[in-house]
Amino acid sequence: MLGLYIHIPYCASKCYYCDFYSAAAPGGVPEAYIDALLRELARFSNCDTGPLRPDTVYFGGGTPSLLAPAQVRRILAAAAPAPGAEVTLEANPETVTPASLAGYRAAGVNRLSFGVQTAFDGSLARLGRRHTAAQARRALAWARQAGFENLCGDVMLALPGYSTDELEATLALLTDGGCTHISCYLLKIEPGTVFGARPPAGLPDDDAAADFYLAAVDCLAALGYRQYEISNFARPGFESRHNLLYWDCRDYLGLGPAAASCLNRRRFSCPRGTAAFLAGDAAYTDEGACTGQDYIMLRLRLTAGLSLARLQRDWGVVWGKDKLAFCRRLAAEGLAAFDGDTLALTPRGMLVQNAVLGQLLD
Repeated sequence: MLGLYIHIPYCASKCYYCDFYSAAAPGGVPEAYIDALLRELARFSNCDTGPLRPDTVYFGGGTPSLLAPAQVRRILAAAAPAPGAEVTLEANPETVTPASLAGYRAAGVNRLSFGVQTAFDGSLARLGRRHTAAQARRALAWARQAGFENLCGDVMLALPGYSTDELEATLALLTDGGCTHISCYLLKIEPGTVFGARPPAGLPDDDAAADFYLAAVDCLAALGYRQYEISNFARPGFESRHNLLYWDCRDYLGLGPAAASCLNRRRFSCPRGTAAFLAGDAAYTDEGACTGQDYIMLRLRLTAGLSLARLQRDWGVVWGKDKLAFCRRLAAEGLAAFDGDTLALTPRGMLVQNAVLGQLLD
């Protein structure tokens, strides 16, 4: 299995909470950037076997919906995804039209992920988002009309002045809009962002934020969305195949500034900076081997959990009696399920995942 991540670092403006690498794009994504992506794609293709033929392709950003459909078509033609591949494109609601969505579908995109965040316009404005709730509803309707059956919506929880009404209204917007997958994230104040310099007033405290997270888990379960990862919920069969490759320590190649990769258990990344990326072959930074600790951290994000048998078989890591006793204690406290081999955190356990990892990753 191979996943291909295509980073589109361009945005019309920077959201106040965002610390991802991005660059201004007043006129859309430059064609020179597509040329540079194809240059890097060719570097990783095998001359004997041809294109990569990835099993999943993910256009992330930035704002990938600033791409013209013809640009998406160029990239997918060069990558030549395997038959039945999942091809995802992240989209901001205000950037799409019926024509662009139909163009993405014709180019080979079969999954859209909309950054909706909230159904309250006041909250959207405070986050620095450029769309309204009405535009989000319209974008989802247009996507269904264009033939998309696999739709994801992002939700940001615990915003300033957050309430149960805002949570329920946002989930209703997404479920009524036909989303088959919903991602829920707690707002995090990051250094180097607008919010990092000037934190907004009215943020819920940690206990209130945890309550909103657990309320979202319960509400989505009642609506038929199964939690399969800390922040991700899906109707049966609509889990993100691309992201599951990350969480299962499978191979993925990331192209574009700040994109990360892991091939043959070796991690490397492309440096930030669009100017350098456009100028010539990228100089990738070796970040070392993928380890058993990586496997533990990633698998404990999943509700399927961590297999100790696979941890020993694939990584040579064997937990002693102290760690096994800790796993049993987690289960007794309702923070995990543990059958002697598989350790799976419950939603309450996921809220304290960092503390759990602190005990398991010495």
